[in-house]
Amino acid sequence: MVDEELKHIIHRAKRGDREAFTDLVQRYKGHVYRYAVGMLGDRMDAEDVSQEAFIKAYYSLSSLDNEFAFSSWIIRIAANLCKDRLKKHAKSAEQEINGEQNEWIADLHAANPLEKLSIEEGLSRLSAGHREVLLLHEVQGYNYEEIAEMIDVPLGTVKSRLFAARINLRKQLRRED
Repeated sequence: MVDEELKHIIHRAKRGDREAFTDLVQRYKGHVYRYAVGMLGDRMDAEDVSQEAFIKAYYSLSSLDNEFAFSSWIIRIAANLCKDRLKKHAKSAEQEINGEQNEWIADLHAANPLEKLSIEEGLSRLSAGHREVLLLHEVQGYNYEEIAEMIDVPLGTVKSRLFAARINLRKQLRRED
């Protein structure tokens, strides 16, 4: 069973087994990187955040109480690092991303590069909060409850942000047509 295998790997990593932690990195590095690229829009920043997230996870692994929550826990670490980075780079209240989200956008609309550009442009015009819940739900596949826990907001806030993000993205995409 995969869940039991994961639990065993996390227990080994908690005991200081570096090979076990390397297994965790291998399993989740793409997941964390795709999230960071989506939030930051820059591959280099996403690589930095991904590495920093795993370093933080390594040193605080003992604080993880529920081994089955590792995925949401590592994404929450990455989310906090992304927020910090966005705040650091922000010149105004709305941070525009530079459109380097091709890795996961390719999954959305592989056939038409013009649609990719429209989605990138639309996403870049969303607030960081809207972009975050949209990425976590639509791209990463987390449910509302998991997202609420990850970003530490009430469930209703997740639902309303996701609803607003979808409407805003739809409006942005219609402007591009």
